[in-house]
Amino acid sequence: MTFSPRPIALFLAAVAVSTSAFAVQAPPYDSVAPVAYMIDLSSGKVLYSRDADRQIPPASMAKMMTTHVAFRLIQQGKLKLDTKFTVRPETWARWHGPAAGSTMFLSVNEQVSVENLLHGIVTLSGNDACVVLAEGIAGTEEAFVQMMNEEARRMGLKNSRFGTSNGWPDEGRTQVTARDLATIARATLEETPDLYKRFYATRSFTWGRTMGGADITQGNRNPILGKIAGADGLKTGHTEEAGFGFTGSAEQNGRRLVMVVAGLPTFNSRITESVRFMDWGFKAWRAVPLFKKGAEVETAEVQGGSDRTVALVAPRNLAMTLPVSASDQVKVSVVYDGPIKAPIAKGQQIAELVVRTNDGETQTMSLVAGADVEEAGIFGRLWNGIRSLFG
Repeated sequence: MTFSPRPIALFLAAVAVSTSAFAVQAPPYDSVAPVAYMIDLSSGKVLYSRDADRQIPPASMAKMMTTHVAFRLIQQGKLKLDTKFTVRPETWARWHGPAAGSTMFLSVNEQVSVENLLHGIVTLSGNDACVVLAEGIAGTEEAFVQMMNEEARRMGLKNSRFGTSNGWPDEGRTQVTARDLATIARATLEETPDLYKRFYATRSFTWGRTMGGADITQGNRNPILGKIAGADGLKTGHTEEAGFGFTGSAEQNGRRLVMVVAGLPTFNSRITESVRFMDWGFKAWRAVPLFKKGAEVETAEVQGGSDRTVALVAPRNLAMTLPVSASDQVKVSVVYDGPIKAPIAKGQQIAELVVRTNDGETQTMSLVAGADVEEAGIFGRLWNGIRSLFG
């Protein structure tokens, strides 16, 4: 793959790897779910989309946002896994018994660590665990919901809003889209990877006791765990209003897929469709490597910096996603809004690698600065100006 620089507006380099003689056709798939979405995080390629921007009630898939907010607080040092919160009698009264849905089987005035509450949310889908965690973090569930919505705005989720910490039916206040659910999953995977690995793939968790004093062990409801290689998340959801839904993820040979299905009619149809959908995502599509993590892809011009250029490097292994039957022949461009003003921090996202197939589809991947570039002093700016005059 050879890059020949050719400045065109915002294009630093436009490179034709080669041009295929036919349009790339997506592999056929017909989901039985009324709402379905799949994205390959390795390339940013959307593999399937059906009504992905329709607002729907998420049911317990809303708990992904509760978990994500907690994960970020832990990562920022604002919350500790060993911190304990007390189960308020009022909270226990509201969230115990068959009418309260999925439960961790918490007890009145019980002190429970953040770590165990997170297991209760992720593995057991405990409605009680969600509210206890929310109250412990923010004082009230309502205040925590504000944090969830603030995080949604930070992520750019324009079509989703939250009214509860656990997704319990709330007269339509909590609404999400399949695309936004995938974005929440992606943020958790990429921003808090260690916590994701620690909690999401747990097969079962034991908490609480029966009336006879026996330990209560519940299994993870994730329908692809143990059925799809590399499956390790995320969250199921079910209410009468929402039907059966699932946001899932798996990684195979460096390819990370995130899928969402919603509105399925039965528990078993969710299992069957989730496994079939994810299996199709891995078998009908393939990854074509582009650049390894840390590889220099191009350089970008810098304005007002101690250096005139900065390397654009791959922040991770970059690959494009193509149907298994398609040719590797595509067009690749590096795009940035430049020259880029100093100062620039190493690892800062400042450009994009855009892969375009003959059917007009694009796959966009981030490129980051390979080094720090400080703002130039007065003499540095003068020298840069003189050098620019002479090319």
